[in-house]
Amino acid sequence: MLNKKQPKFQKMHVKTGDMVQVISGKDKGKVGEVMRALPQISRVIVKGVNIKTKHVKPQAEGESGSIITKESPIHSSKVMLYSTKHNSASRICYTFIEKGKKVRMLKKTGEILDK
Repeated sequence: MLNKKQPKFQKMHVKTGDMVQVISGKDKGKVGEVMRALPQISRVIVKGVNIKTKHVKPQAEGESGSIITKESPIHSSKVMLYSTKHNSASRICYTFIEKGKKVRMLKKTGEILDK
């Protein structure tokens, strides 16, 4: 039998649909929504952040080539959850609501993220 390595999923503080602010790198300060979370590699794809361009050759004869821009993954440690109500980035903590459900809460504003 071959020993295949199983992907190790990292616990991340962000989920798909969260608003985040980039805290380091060339896109520092930009705010966007997490379009996709990749827990196998601890990365997230954020709308409007880390834009890469790709030159595409024409596929059929008579067709012209094009330049495509798309978002690339960024490490999850470089983003911080963002509150649109208070316009501030914050760390998170985990707390329990009255129903007994564990939810994520912004430390700075007290805003509950999970419904």
